[in-house]
Amino acid sequence: MSVVDSISDLITRIRNAQMVNKKVVDSPMSRNREDVVKVLLSEGYVRGYSVIGSEKGIRHRVLRIELKYFEGKPVICEIKRISKPGRRIYSSISKLPFVKNGMGINILSTDMGVMSDTEARKHSLGGEVICSVF
Repeated sequence: MSVVDSISDLITRIRNAQMVNKKVVDSPMSRNREDVVKVLLSEGYVRGYSVIGSEKGIRHRVLRIELKYFEGKPVICEIKRISKPGRRIYSSISKLPFVKNGMGINILSTDMGVMSDTEARKHSLGGEVICSVF
């Protein structure tokens, strides 16, 4: 199956898995997806991730994400795609709004790679706003 927007597919898989309280969710492996999951891991929104099928002879690699729950409720209340293939959203760091008054994060694609908005503010970098999480 061909997926046009791999980040939207990842976000939808995470959202759907959390609605049915799954512990792990699998997603086809891509570097962009892995970068977004690394940011989610560093900010504490997921428990961990691993790449399955990186041995010889296995054609398709899978990104296995361990979801995080607190008192039976998902840590990610809402995850929303901002920049889409049909409409890219770019922002300088000075014009980037805070998510829920700093309670959430924006994930940005910058010149130095994919990072959260707090990290981008430290480096004074703007870029494409991939998604927002809280």
